This record gives sequence, C-alpha cells and structure tokens, in this order.
Amino acid sequence: MTQQEMLDYFIEKFTLSGGEKKLYERIMTSGSIKGRYLGMESSDEMINADPEFLLARFLKYGRSTAAAAARRAMSAAAVAPEDIEGLVVNTCTGYLCPGLSSYLAEELGLRKSTHVMDLMGMGCGGAVPNLECASGMIARRGKGPVLSIAVEICSATFFPGHEPELIVSNCIFGDGAAAAVVDSADKKSPNKAVSILDFESGIFPEYREELRYRNDGGLLRNFLSTRVPVIGARTVAEVASRLLARNGLARNDIDWWAIHPGGTLVLAQVAKKMGLDEKAMRFSYDTFENYGNMSSPSVLFVLKNILENGHPEPGQKGLLLAFGAGFSAFAALVEF
Repeated sequence: MTQQEMLDYFIEKFTLSGGEKKLYERIMTSGSIKGRYLGMESSDEMINADPEFLLARFLKYGRSTAAAAARRAMSAAAVAPEDIEGLVVNTCTGYLCPGLSSYLAEELGLRKSTHVMDLMGMGCGGAVPNLECASGMIARRGKGPVLSIAVEICSATFFPGHEPELIVSNCIFGDGAAAAVVDSADKKSPNKAVSILDFESGIFPEYREELRYRNDGGLLRNFLSTRVPVIGARTVAEVASRLLARNGLARNDIDWWAIHPGGTLVLAQVAKKMGLDEKAMRFSYDTFENYGNMSSPSVLFVLKNILENGHPEPGQKGLLLAFGAGFSAFAALVEF
C-alpha cells in the first residue's frame, strides 16, 4: 500500500484527535516512504486486534514470505534444498513453538537431518547475529551451506493507540523477508557475492526501555522513545569501532555501508556520529523509501541494493550495521 492509501485508511478507521491526525499526516506525506508491503488478505485486517488472528496471520505470511525469499536466495546461489545443511531463522514479530524453522524446513523440502536454529527477540538487528550463527554452524560442523532467513510481519503488531510512538510505528513499519546462503570460505563458487570476515556486537541494557515490544492485553505493542536515533547511532558506532580496530582498519577503509534503515532520523544520526556523507548512506535511504522499516530483514535489503546498484569492485570492503531491541547493536565486516 502507498503511504497515501494507508493514511486515508487510518483516518477512516481510527478515532483520531486533531493532533493525532496531524502527526499521521506529517509523517506519511513527508515523502520519506513511498509505500510498504503488508502481509494480509485485505486492508481491513489492519484493525483486527484479536491475538489469535494476528498470530495466525504472522504464521501464514511469515512462512510464505520467508519461503519466497529462501527460494530466490537458493536459486541465486545455485543450490538445491537437498544441499542445505543448516537453517537459521530470526524474527521478533510473532511467537511460535515450534518456531518458523519447522514450517520452513517443511515448506522448502529440506532434509530431516538439517540442523535448525530459531532466534527470537533481537528486534531490528537480528539478521546480523543470524549470519554469525550460520557462520558458526559451518565452522563447528565443517560443512555447509546454511540458509539464513530474517523475516518480520510488523503489520501483525500494528497497535491503534494514541501515543506518539505508536503513531510513528504505524507510519513506518512494513513486512518483508531476506535470505542468504552461507557457505565455508574454501568453497569456490562463481555465485558468491561477499565474504564474511568478522562480527562484533554490543548489549546495552541501560537503554532497555527505550526500544522494545511490550505485551498489552495479549498484543505486541511497540515502544520506541524519541532518544532511539541518538542511542542507535551511539551503539552502532561503538561496535563498528571495535570491529574495525580489531581488523586494523579505519572508517576510510570501508567502501560500502549497509546501515539498518530504521528511519530518516536514525540514518541522519548515524551519519553524523560516524562522519558519513550522503553518498555512503544512499542505499539505506533508498531501501527505507521503497519498503519502510521492515525490522530485521532491512539491512540485508540494503546489502542487496548495494550489490545490484552500487556494483562494488572485488576486494572492496563493506560494513553491515544494525541495532535492535533492548538495546543491542551488531556489525559485520564483509569483502566483496
């Protein structure tokens, strides 16, 4: 749905005060997002707040969207389902037991001997520790490939409340999935896009209440404070600095930046904190404009954007940066 279509819908279906309506209009007509993809049969499902219905919608569209991303990734990597040794799935927008890995292993026709892992509760940063988990699975077992999938149905957590943070959430979050095939470094493949060199992470519980989901009447309710852009920039800058220092690199040695597009204020603060210019940030802004904030898949959408439209040269280095709930931050150093 375009932002205008969603704005018209919210104005029609929600009971909004004058100030709430103005905030919806200001955010959704700013031009920072063209539209968002939503996992639902029709727009009327946006106001269905029954917890069981929302969980069923999360399962239906989380499964189908993640499977579609996985099939595209396997096709691009020229691997078949029977080749997959491991599966790592991360999400934070719905709780299932068994997790999505069970449904996706079945959907994709993976072997019963496939090693699986579900990561929960890591928020928007979850795709980077997912890749680290996949890499560790290969290092531990000595064989791959491992399928890494980040999927979120953020629309299943839309909350028709009056608080500004809920309005912001309803205005910027969308649904999506991203998948990557990870294999050992000694595998020679003409389809390889990047080599993963190193990871870094940080956990900052002093900021836990600034960005998190809360359970409200059986519903996931997003909470993000006005300090999120500054805290996000501060935390990703810290983990990026540790990662670069350990690898003997400076920021000028990084040619490509894949930064989680959490919003225009977030990206502006990251650019300011890390001294990055508009050119370095353009792929993150472009992803946000076309998809909104999809939570964890977003940073991999930025990486794909770089690969397809930036045309990195062999040997150039890139940095994936993302932050998530509670407060956490993650970085991955890659070489194209």
